[in-house]
Amino acid sequence: MSEIVLINISGKDRKGINCRFTSILAQYNVNILDIGQSVIHENILLGILVEIPVESDFPAIFKDMLFEGYKLSLHIDIQSVKKEDYEKWVSSQRQERRIITLLGKKITAYQIAKVTSVIAENNLNIDNISRLTGRISLDKKNINKDDSVRNNADISKEDIGKCENNNLKTVPPSRACIQLSVSGKPCSIKSMRGDFMKISQDTGIDISFHIDNIYSKNRKLVVFDMDSTLIQAEVINELAKMAGVGDKVAAITESAMRGEIDFKESFRKRVALLKGLKANQLENLAQILPLSEGVELVTKTLKELGYKLGILSGGFTFVGNYLKEKLNFDYLYANELEIANGEVTGEVTGEIIDGERKAQLLREIALKENISIEQTIAVGDGANDLPMITIAGLGVAYNAKPLVREKAESNISNVGLDGLLYLIGMRDREISKVDNIKY
Repeated sequence: MSEIVLINISGKDRKGINCRFTSILAQYNVNILDIGQSVIHENILLGILVEIPVESDFPAIFKDMLFEGYKLSLHIDIQSVKKEDYEKWVSSQRQERRIITLLGKKITAYQIAKVTSVIAENNLNIDNISRLTGRISLDKKNINKDDSVRNNADISKEDIGKCENNNLKTVPPSRACIQLSVSGKPCSIKSMRGDFMKISQDTGIDISFHIDNIYSKNRKLVVFDMDSTLIQAEVINELAKMAGVGDKVAAITESAMRGEIDFKESFRKRVALLKGLKANQLENLAQILPLSEGVELVTKTLKELGYKLGILSGGFTFVGNYLKEKLNFDYLYANELEIANGEVTGEVTGEIIDGERKAQLLREIALKENISIEQTIAVGDGANDLPMITIAGLGVAYNAKPLVREKAESNISNVGLDGLLYLIGMRDREISKVDNIKY
């Protein structure tokens, strides 16, 4: 009769630990049922769940493992597992699984405690915790030719200059990201989202909470809103300032973004106020609008990985076309300002791109790319982005209005748009392979 045993090995990490202990188990033809390992600050925790085919071999294995641990100055804990407990554990693996990602400039014990308390209250079990960002140096002057330098508020311009003089790259402000894999059926998904949103607001950390399935590891298409997402401006407001009607247009824009008035109606009212602007003013504006933090990194990385990228915007094509070429987007859908005799007429040509149209376009692009809607990601900030955010496989609210943050399953508010890379499970070392961008 076989015996099921859980072996936990901990202590100072060194090369060859796995080989030495599995070699002992191999002598007794042991079957590995599960194995996991983590190394934190040069200390290893190795867990091996095994089935010993011949129950009488257990004492000998116990002795050999303890002796090997003694030689390596490692702590060995060996426990027998009841077969009914093992089968119960196997059955639990079929439960719903979700990914919870914590992302910020730093992560504190308080933030983790608040998030994990919500997880526990909803009867979910944390199966795995992974760090997606690299280890962070606490030495502000730790600059050498082998390392990149994180350009955060604590690093001086002088330090950044040293990097550039030595052909080192600077990367976006420091990030800290951990990913939790949880299993079980939540008591209330809506309640969890509300709790996570409050924790995010109170503690300054972004929290993503979404289902873990085959699609979450196989995304193919990412679409972005443009104004206040890819760029740090609402273009129609900038045009309104140029036309001398800034206050009037800004008031209508804010009301529309909060979902208080119909987007198409508000859009026509705002565009009408732009009548008389010169066409050459539009071209000049497109080139000076500031990109959002992390835009070049996230778009370059996604393109290198084979993603298709699209802009679905209620803004204007003259800006969209500039960004499409600059950032190598595959698709652009935005509103076309009507120009006559070198001036804006106050009208748009073609169909207005509103929220429902964005969702429709997302479906059309997915169909064209021969992928399911579950393989898409949509990122936006306003109420007119909600239709595409809610139908996408992963919907992300970026620096969004409260209404959008409440509805979206993922939020990015405390870091740049490159935070999206961590939400889809990428690690620092993977991002760095394609990152040669100077910031």
